[in-house]
Amino acid sequence: MNVLIIGAGAIGCLIGGKLARANQQVTLAGRPTFVEAVRSRGLILADETGRHTVRNVRAVASPLEALARSDTAFDLAVFTVKSYDTAAAIGELCAALEATGAPPPALLSVQNGVGNEDALAAALPMVSVLAGSITTPVSVEGPGAIHVDKPRYGLGLGLWRAGAGGTAVFDGTCTLLENGGFTLQRYANAQAMKWTKLLMNMMGNATCAILDEPPQTAFADGKIVDLEIGAWREALAVMAAAKIPALNMDKYPFATLAPLIRYAPKALIRPILRSQIGGARGGKLPSLHIDLHSSKGRSEVGWLNGAVMRKGGEVGVATPVNQVLTEVLSDLVAHPDEIRTWRGNHARLLAAVKGR
Repeated sequence: MNVLIIGAGAIGCLIGGKLARANQQVTLAGRPTFVEAVRSRGLILADETGRHTVRNVRAVASPLEALARSDTAFDLAVFTVKSYDTAAAIGELCAALEATGAPPPALLSVQNGVGNEDALAAALPMVSVLAGSITTPVSVEGPGAIHVDKPRYGLGLGLWRAGAGGTAVFDGTCTLLENGGFTLQRYANAQAMKWTKLLMNMMGNATCAILDEPPQTAFADGKIVDLEIGAWREALAVMAAAKIPALNMDKYPFATLAPLIRYAPKALIRPILRSQIGGARGGKLPSLHIDLHSSKGRSEVGWLNGAVMRKGGEVGVATPVNQVLTEVLSDLVAHPDEIRTWRGNHARLLAAVKGR
């Protein structure tokens, strides 16, 4: 397959690097610093087997350049950009397809949050849209250089919408990723897969970003752990009302744990979350914290806690915790000078939630 990956961050480089090492045709579209680095010395992929220089990757600055330089049509476009960049990225791809007359490829989103697949499907109505979720922790060392922190390589895949080519596109993409070294899990319910991954992504994320604290510090406060339990319970209630089941994913048994999280006493759940989130993540700052302090002025909170809030409005489920987390973090993104006033201020955050 001829694969275009749009977004040359940690996940884009991981997927692109592994596919290229399996001798697939891979083009990675990224920022100018990425393009310059990869063209000069190749893509660097450090994993459990060593440090590899991958040279059979084409680095380009845009989808238009990718289509112009490719001798054959792309079979698959993989979106690995941040959710707040999806609209711009699909716009660039559509403009490039129109300018070159190239046939549209199937689309795969391997992004956090809920809403990206619908945006892709709306932009190109005739093509197949696939949903992906990945649980491999990857660190960026620099432009075009990544390190696999834990070599799990688990990747979930579901068919969001069958377009031209029907289910054959899904089957072919599964084979492609398996040949690239990923341990693939096929999901019949792509929406359930994405919402279950959302449960994983939202825990200890917005709260730590607002408080400007790592999980081990924030989760030392039992009241903050209870706030997180409340956010999770809201998400599970929304999923139940929308008839979206929680699934077991990779090593995370959410289908089994969902009733416990929703109905068990918080005193029973609290030590588990402290161990799994506060203890396991330790001082590692979550993605929403990185977004807030990157000076980009954007955040994925709207596709995480914000998605819970919006879906709750659709199905008639109140989501006050997720609403506060979304609104406060969005306000901090817009007014970064206010970050210091929330730093470590547990009482203020708890009062904001209580006020709803």
